[in-house]
This record gives sequence, C-alpha cells and structure tokens, in this order.
Amino acid sequence: MTIRPETTADHAAIFEINRLAFGHEAEANLVDGLRDGGFVRLSMVPEVESKIVGHILFSRLSIHTETSVVEALALAPMAVIPSHQRRGIGTKLVEEGLRACREAGHRIVVVLGHPAFYPRFGFSASLAVPLASPFSGGESWMAVELVPGALAGVVGRVEYPGPFGAFS
Repeated sequence: MTIRPETTADHAAIFEINRLAFGHEAEANLVDGLRDGGFVRLSMVPEVESKIVGHILFSRLSIHTETSVVEALALAPMAVIPSHQRRGIGTKLVEEGLRACREAGHRIVVVLGHPAFYPRFGFSASLAVPLASPFSGGESWMAVELVPGALAGVVGRVEYPGPFGAFS
C-alpha cells in the first residue's frame, strides 16, 4: 500500500469511496464542498495494487476564544471502501495524515469519531471539553495536540467551514 496526496484525477474515486463507506452521499458532498471552498489543508489517498481504496481529509477550522482565534484542523471524513476495511488501512491513513499535518506546522486537530478508534492516535475527549461546537459533548468529540501544550488554556467556540453545516 502507498499513501499519497490526492490529485484532481482522484476526485471521482474519492466521491465514490466516501459514498460506499458511509452508505450515502453526505460525506462525499462534504469533501467536494470543502475542496470547492478552499478549506482543504491535506487530502490523502491509499492505493492498493494501483486502486484507490480510501481517503482522509483535514480542513481548516478556527477556535474563537475571548481574546483570539486559534487555528486548527478538522479531520473529516476518513473512509475506506468496505471491501478493504479491517486491514489497517484506516490506521495507516490517520498516522500518515497526522504526521504530514505535524510536518506542515499544524498544531491542533479535532475529530468527531469512534471513541474506540481515535484515542490510539492521541485523540482525547478530555482535551476537547473546553471546545464548544455543534458536535461537542460525549466521547466522540475529541482533539489531539500535534505540538505538546497547543491546547493549554484554550477555551472557546469551534467554527467549522460552511460545508459542515449540513451535519449540525
């Protein structure tokens, strides 16, 4: 398996991967909306035998505190086609995506995701408690610091890009 940045030629395959993985087009449309709006900071695909079998996307979001705006990323969506799930592809996508985000200088990532999956990458529901959003609360709302201490003292409201509005 190889993991690489998406190209324009991958867009139709990425749409189909998200549609198949989630069973509807909402996440696929989200990807297109984030891409069209210029919000994407990192989008990667894994290939197995020259076939794209998954996708991960990180987009820009901001945390509005009482005194400033803290830039962060949203991890959403992450998808693997059903025929290739439970083979470690999603794990490799998240690991590689977080590594690339860290290397690009990003400091914080938030996710609304499965509480049995994302903590293995450092995501924590307790780190996300001070961050209010339409998705906050519960074990599925998590954050990770790509730079230790990046969330220290950060209390505020997360503002997602417009395309996420379909989910709130």
